[in-house]
This record gives sequence, structure tokens and C-alpha cells, in this order.
Amino acid sequence: MSEHVLVEREQGLVTLRMNRADKKNALTRAMYSAMADALEQADQDKSVRAVLITGGDSCFTSGNDVADFIKAPPTGLNSEVFQFMKALFDFSKPVVAAVNGPAVGIGTTLLLHCDLVYVGRNATLKMPFVNLGLCPEYGSSLILPRLLGHVRAAELLLLGQSFTGEQAAQWGIANHALEDGPSVLDTAREAALRFLKLAPSAVSDSKRLMREPGREELRKVIEEEGALFGQRLRSPEAIEALTAFMQRREPDFSKFA
Repeated sequence: MSEHVLVEREQGLVTLRMNRADKKNALTRAMYSAMADALEQADQDKSVRAVLITGGDSCFTSGNDVADFIKAPPTGLNSEVFQFMKALFDFSKPVVAAVNGPAVGIGTTLLLHCDLVYVGRNATLKMPFVNLGLCPEYGSSLILPRLLGHVRAAELLLLGQSFTGEQAAQWGIANHALEDGPSVLDTAREAALRFLKLAPSAVSDSKRLMREPGREELRKVIEEEGALFGQRLRSPEAIEALTAFMQRREPDFSKFA
């Protein structure tokens, strides 16, 4: 278990808290593995009725830890990041997210697989995959065009345009945009605790029915995205973009034109 992921238990509610504030909760392989393990255990534990995923009052997650990714990029569906994706995708109980501050990359795409999402109004969501020489992941290339339409999804996925928590709520990515800070987690926690009073099998059956249409298509897209993402991580464009990120300069893609 990673020290940077806190697993808290309150009755039948398990909270996964990303806890690496000095690095803006940037996700490492160890953190992905810890969250995957916690989700798998919570799914098997009949006393667990819901899971809440959060970061701090000022940051959800800045996305992948670039140095960790460069050191050991994911090379297949058995990598830690895909283990986490699978654990959340297959989770049979309600998942609630509380988002303040930056939610970058998978910090945004994981929200597409949660059941309830509460965000701070000024939270900053962004999927800068193309900006880093990469491609969309976690089913976002399928989910977002269907949810938002092609042109808006293109702004978010092709241009990597950021958007606010207020916009996320307007577009159906989040349930509500709230005052930034503790109120987001408080509201998300209250919603998650409501599941403790509901019939557990009725909730899980209903979630399965809601998720079932197109589920295998989505699973296939996630795997296709993942394979291409791994290839692109080793591409000259991605190497230039990630190196530029580490050197705090603008990437130069002119030689790839």
C-alpha cells in the first residue's frame, strides 16, 4: 500500500484519498496499485456499500507523475495504471468523487466511470493527451463525443482545452458544482453515506443495468486506447513533449511536420 493513498473506513463507506500534496497528487505506479487493490478489496467486502475518491481541498490530482512515467512507462494491460482502470471499470458498487482544484488527464477521465461527481466551481479539468504527444485514454474518445458532441469533445481532447467545475456540471460530467473547498467533500460524503441506507443488491443491480448498454464496446475501446497510449509513450513526439515538460519549456513539434 502506498503512503500517498490513504484508505479510510467509516461504517460501510471506504474513502480513497490521494495524499501527495507536495506533488499536487501526481500519480505514481505505487499509487495506482494501491487504489486498484483498495477497490478490489472493497468490491469483495460485503460490508462495503460505497467508495468515495478524493484528493485535498485544493487539488484532486495533476495526473500522472511524468518522471515516474518516463522511468517505467506502462507497456501493457497488466501495468499498474490499467489495473486501476479495470478495478474502477468493473466496480459493482457506487463510486462517488469529490473534486477540488486541478483534475488533469486521468484525473478527469476517471470521473467518467464514477456514479456521482461533485466539483468545486473553480476546479480545473483538463485532458492534455495530444499536447503531450499521446492519445485519449480510459474510454474518453468514445464517452465524450457521445456525451458532449464531436465539436466540444474535439476542443477537450484534440486541443486539450481546460474547463471549470461549473462547466463540468453544465455538461453532465459532474452532478453539481459547489463552493470550492471543504463543502465539496462534505456534500460528496453525504451523498455516499446515503447508499448505506439503501438495499445493496438493488443498488448494484441498478448500476449494472445502467452501465450495461455498450459496456463491452467501451471495454474494447479502453483496451485499444491503452495499447496505442503505450506505443505513443515511446514515440519521438511524446519523448519531445515529456522532455520539454521536465525542462519547463515549450515542446518543438516542427521537425515532425
